[in-house]
Amino acid sequence: MSTYQAQDKEALRARVNRELDAPTAPSEWSTAQKMVLACRMLAEHGHWNGGLAGQITARGDQPGTFWTLRFGIGADEACIPELILIDEDLKPLDGLSLPNPANRFHMWVYRQRPDVRCIVHTHPPAASALSMVGEPLVVAHMDATPFHDDCAYLPRWPGLPIGDDEGEIISEALGNKRSILLANHGLLTVGASIDEAAVMAIWLEQAAELQLRARAIGPVQEVPRERASEAHDFLVKPRILALTFAYFARRVLRRAPECITA
Repeated sequence: MSTYQAQDKEALRARVNRELDAPTAPSEWSTAQKMVLACRMLAEHGHWNGGLAGQITARGDQPGTFWTLRFGIGADEACIPELILIDEDLKPLDGLSLPNPANRFHMWVYRQRPDVRCIVHTHPPAASALSMVGEPLVVAHMDATPFHDDCAYLPRWPGLPIGDDEGEIISEALGNKRSILLANHGLLTVGASIDEAAVMAIWLEQAAELQLRARAIGPVQEVPRERASEAHDFLVKPRILALTFAYFARRVLRRAPECITA
């Protein structure tokens, strides 16, 4: 016979938090491998369907260096040889490769946010649709709660993000949040790890798509703030983000196991 007994919710929450906050083994993937996996999983989730628009960058091991894809390579084509290291002025350290010039505005975010290790910027369909009608993200579903008080909104497009003005405007609008919806443009997410920035970008597009579908049926009902805050703090735990990234990565590797070999 089962001896299961109902337990106090606060005690259960404390236990789960202890388990999720416990130290974990180092990642099996290098920074370069994670960059490739992030590119491919974002492509798989529809973040680069329109061509080459969009970028992902991550801090390199040496200060002032950043990993990114060579310009002209689609996210679904990402592999180790197509990654390049650039400096803060977008100069490739190999002296030959061409980075995406729009990476320039990423540098403003990195300067403003020393906690950020990775930036994802894409133009996926649902987030882009919200950006076209001037509608911020609404936290109206459990799966949108990672963005509770954590998704900024830029109401006016400052133009192509290849100059310093755009970088200054976007980095200021982002503030201390993990994500931002850019009017007439797309989305941007940042993270203390590649795992965090990539997973948040996938989740943001999914939340935007849910919002569009729900609004077609009727008024969107927001999650109460207390519940949204509680869910946010749980779902953005580093271990949950890392486990989610690993799941998406395994899906990538089942299709293209060779993408992370040198």
